[in-house]
Amino acid sequence: MELRGKRVVVTGASRGIGEELARQFAAKGATVALVARSVESLEKLAADIGGAAFPADLMDRTQRDALIPKIEADGPIDVLVNNAGLLDTVSFKSIDPADIDGIIDVNLHAPIQLARAALPAMLARRSGKIVDISSMAGASCTPGVVTYSATKAGLTHFNACLRDELRGSGVDNLVVELGPVDTEMEAMLHAHGPTHRSMVRLKHLRLVRHLPVPRVAAAIVRAVEKDSTYLRMPKRAAAFPVVAALPRQMGRLLLAGVDRSSN
Repeated sequence: MELRGKRVVVTGASRGIGEELARQFAAKGATVALVARSVESLEKLAADIGGAAFPADLMDRTQRDALIPKIEADGPIDVLVNNAGLLDTVSFKSIDPADIDGIIDVNLHAPIQLARAALPAMLARRSGKIVDISSMAGASCTPGVVTYSATKAGLTHFNACLRDELRGSGVDNLVVELGPVDTEMEAMLHAHGPTHRSMVRLKHLRLVRHLPVPRVAAAIVRAVEKDSTYLRMPKRAAAFPVVAALPRQMGRLLLAGVDRSSN
């Protein structure tokens, strides 16, 4: 996809990977619609890159449902990047039920609902891309991130199933499965003893490494430009999501040739 002149929506854009994605998409000539709860930082970033701020709390279903129509009122959406995410490192028996709801809402409900809202216009134009920022945590079980891991497994599976349904429509999608990235979220992994010890073990085994935010964002932008289907970082740990995806690949083979068009 040629990004110059395209309109890209990035959720969770006020900091971390989302902020850097917004800057790099803008540097490629795209117009970026920025979504996050932090109004002040969002508006500052919009001014810096010539984008537009759309403050919204993705845990609030009313705000979430109104978001895509509000953005489309300013023009079509070419790329939707579902980047916003929540992490709570705590033993599952101790997690606050409200935190479970929030993690599921932001990490899973929001990407699915935003994609559903953006798809009709994309399908009508036979052009568009859905990008879901998932995690390698969805392919493994690390202590302390039970709910987070479940939502990322669900997001990856959603992206894969949606890809099958959209085949031949002109709209495609990309799933990004990341290991720990050098953000505030990675620091949280070390705040809970069992999670910290797991990260230390994986680093000792050379399966994870610190991924700098600019490098990750650049790889995602390149994957969008190249119309890639998957992006997995770091590559040394890619075997985990690849193996986890094998049942889906077998399902595709079993259903090869089935007419997926709506009656």
